Amino acid sequence: QVQLVESGGGLVQAGGSLRLSCAVSGRTFSVAAMGWFRQAPGKEREFVAAINRSGTSTYYADSVKGRFTISRDIAKNTVYLQMNSLRPEDTAVYYCAATLRIGDLRRQYEYPYWGQGTQVTVSS
Repeated sequence: QVQLVESGGGLVQAGGSLRLSCAVSGRTFSVAAMGWFRQAPGKEREFVAAINRSGTSTYYADSVKGRFTISRDIAKNTVYLQMNSLRPEDTAVYYCAATLRIGDLRRQYEYPYWGQGTQVTVSS
């Protein structure tokens, strides 16, 4: 089993920055990739970013490319999402997710392990 705990959400003004963290525990050695997803009120959960185990490959949704950066600290078993130039439309609950295999990392169904989510609110 893999356990995930997100932190770092909050309220920020448009144009501001936040850094989300996702602490991974359990079978960390088996995790092949990590992803961040978000869900805004009344909308479906959507892909934000993903990173492979070594950190050599990253993937981003077009809506966040150039503004968000995903990274991981293997020694700390933590994945980060640095969010800059935040916009009101980035407001959502952000979830981190883990998978034990490399598939289509943009699909939420590839990830069997999920955190509880952290709220990000961007005011205009």
